[in-house]
Amino acid sequence: MQHEPAPLTRHLRVHRERGYTVLEFHGEIDFAAATQIAPYLDRVTQRPAARVVIDLGPVEFFDCSGLRLLYRARTRVLGAGGELRLVCTHPLTLRVLRVTGLSRLLPPQPTLEAALNLPETMSGPR
Repeated sequence: MQHEPAPLTRHLRVHRERGYTVLEFHGEIDFAAATQIAPYLDRVTQRPAARVVIDLGPVEFFDCSGLRLLYRARTRVLGAGGELRLVCTHPLTLRVLRVTGLSRLLPPQPTLEAALNLPETMSGPR
């Protein structure tokens, strides 16, 4: 596992795993956290053919600011010919993803291992 320089936020950890950049969100993902995460997320998702996994495993709270981060990341990654995968097991966050329809666009996986093992075509409909 290769680590990139740590962003200056307690809400985000970044590492490389099997050719993917893994963005691990931590704690409460609200407006303040999203504001801190967004610049780093934008740098990662602007790369051509980026392969990204967003891991919400360590998240305790997730509001509409987090949804905006996910949707923005998905739009940018797929628009540049990349792949975006999501890890999420928190029941309330899964419910928010289902209610908003984002789970259809970015199907959540139960573990990082499951997300990394998905076939390329399984990273969500365009």
